[in-house]
Amino acid sequence: MKSAVLYEPKTKVVIERMDLSEPGFGEVLIKMMSSGVCHSDWHVVKGEWNHLPLPIILGHEGSGVIEAVGPNVHHVKAGDHVILSWRANCGACDMCIQGWPALCKDQKPLSQKPRVSNTGEEINPMAGVGTFSTYQIVPEAAAIPIDKDIPFPQASLVGCGVTTGVGAVINTANVQAGTTAAIFGAGGVGLNVIQGCQLAGATTIIAVDLLDSKLDLAMEFGATHTVNASREDPVQKIIEICDGKGAHYAFEAIGLVEEPFIQSVKCTRSRGKSIWVGHAPFNTPVTIDARDLLQEKIIMGSMYGSAQPKITFSRILNLYKAGKLRLDELISRTYPLEEVNEAFVALGNGEVARSTLSFE
Repeated sequence: MKSAVLYEPKTKVVIERMDLSEPGFGEVLIKMMSSGVCHSDWHVVKGEWNHLPLPIILGHEGSGVIEAVGPNVHHVKAGDHVILSWRANCGACDMCIQGWPALCKDQKPLSQKPRVSNTGEEINPMAGVGTFSTYQIVPEAAAIPIDKDIPFPQASLVGCGVTTGVGAVINTANVQAGTTAAIFGAGGVGLNVIQGCQLAGATTIIAVDLLDSKLDLAMEFGATHTVNASREDPVQKIIEICDGKGAHYAFEAIGLVEEPFIQSVKCTRSRGKSIWVGHAPFNTPVTIDARDLLQEKIIMGSMYGSAQPKITFSRILNLYKAGKLRLDELISRTYPLEEVNEAFVALGNGEVARSTLSFE
């Protein structure tokens, strides 16, 4: 198989030929068909997420076809079309039993054996799935079957960005119809937060970003208002748009710097909810005004959109097939695996809503 491997931060990704064994106990072999190129992958390349061991096979949003299954696999079979879940849950811990598998304490991919390159060096798959590969072996719990009429590129994005964004609205925040929402960051996740707010019936949806091109995209995906934070104070503008009261909900969908986290709290009304969706680097401090909490404001985190992948993926795809969720429009460009570095440049420059890698 061929895989995109990062050996050192801030260097180009290298395409390597890898050895791949047969699927083991409870594992499945997947022929990858498509993978999303996500900001999380870009964070690793830039050295902003240094908690992941290198070298690493990048990618965590993927779709493909099961080619073979190992012993003790019961719920999928060869020929099934699947989306890979990078939060493959155990099904037995307290979080799984309570219906919050995204918070599982025994993530199966975390214990997966590293795959071995043709030089004998062990290479870790990102999030246990390493979807920038022509083939991959994952635990059965990470392979979520989907209908065969779903295009693979659109399916791959459901594996992370779409689920994270839409799920943060529907599952985590439980956004109510007729309310107001502000979204900080109009990238791949932020656009799906916007779509989720529209689906939930929010009537005022305010997108905040530094790039006009991204704000234009936000309007196409359902935003009713935009704020360019490089030219005006987003907190004051959001409060003004929301009749001087502030937003009912604010979503932070960037995760890189402290300021948007703080702004997401400041811009909400009394008893408003701030939902932090963006994944900040480890040990990132955020300083907030304690008196904001005296207004009974609520700050929530959202992991993987509080999703139950076996249920959430199919519901999202049902919305797509019904024409209520824009997945086709998310994909700005498609690249072959060999052009993954070009895909990262376009992502870093803000040239795309989302891009995908094709292995067909």
